[in-house]
Amino acid sequence: MKYSTFILPEDLLAHIDNPNWAIVDCRFDLQDTSAGERAYKETHIPGAIYAHLDRDLSAPRTSTNGRHPLPSIEDMAARFSQWGIDSQTQVVAYDSRGGGFAARIWWALRYLGHDAVAILEGGFPAWERFDFPTKSGVEESSPARFTASVRPEMRIDIDELRANLDDYSGRLIDSRTPERYRGEEEPLDPVAGHIPGALNRFWAANLDERDGLLPEKTLREGFSTLIGVQAPGDLVVYCGSGVTGCFNLLVMEHLGLTGARLLPGSWSAWCADADRPVAVGPEP
Repeated sequence: MKYSTFILPEDLLAHIDNPNWAIVDCRFDLQDTSAGERAYKETHIPGAIYAHLDRDLSAPRTSTNGRHPLPSIEDMAARFSQWGIDSQTQVVAYDSRGGGFAARIWWALRYLGHDAVAILEGGFPAWERFDFPTKSGVEESSPARFTASVRPEMRIDIDELRANLDDYSGRLIDSRTPERYRGEEEPLDPVAGHIPGALNRFWAANLDERDGLLPEKTLREGFSTLIGVQAPGDLVVYCGSGVTGCFNLLVMEHLGLTGARLLPGSWSAWCADADRPVAVGPEP
């Protein structure tokens, strides 16, 4: 059985010793970028390797490409090879919440043509609540050969979006908190607000109070209210830097709403150019 969106802790436990499975710990804190790695070294799911968002899953920053730019295809493929991932590998990623950071590797693997990747529902806290086994220290995996088969249709570049911005009114989904979307606060980027025409669905609105996934009926109603009759393939999703927006894409894929695209760099790259328009306030 191939897991391609979410996996429950008990299902992961049943495969914990499977050599064809790779487990990736993606815990991260934007305010303390070493916190996730420290937590991993202290305790993690057995067999898991650690993926640092800045170091392993992002390219070097410039003044225009945002806070977490996508690595090159060659660099991503090399990293996945180093982590022991090939075409036969089932990948499971987790973080300290319901998957907001882990969704980055979910999207990246799918972008490079690898569908057997899932997020641990509820993250590491759910694993601990079951009192399942853990380990400490640092683990390594045997290298494999990852071959990329890129799906360019999964992303849209900022220049293309800017040139056709009027056409995307009501088809953009901003995945940040409502306060950041409305421009009332901006703790991470130099400009507050959102891309004109964007609607707002905070990525964590898909989770319950324990960071598990909300019931499918509730999720479906939420996205139906948001996108109306828009075809999923016409939608573009963004967030602050192109990370947590992947979680909205993940949930949409889980619901069968396939085809929406990611804006890499997202708001942090968009607002780096003062000539790009900015909107504030509630949804249009």
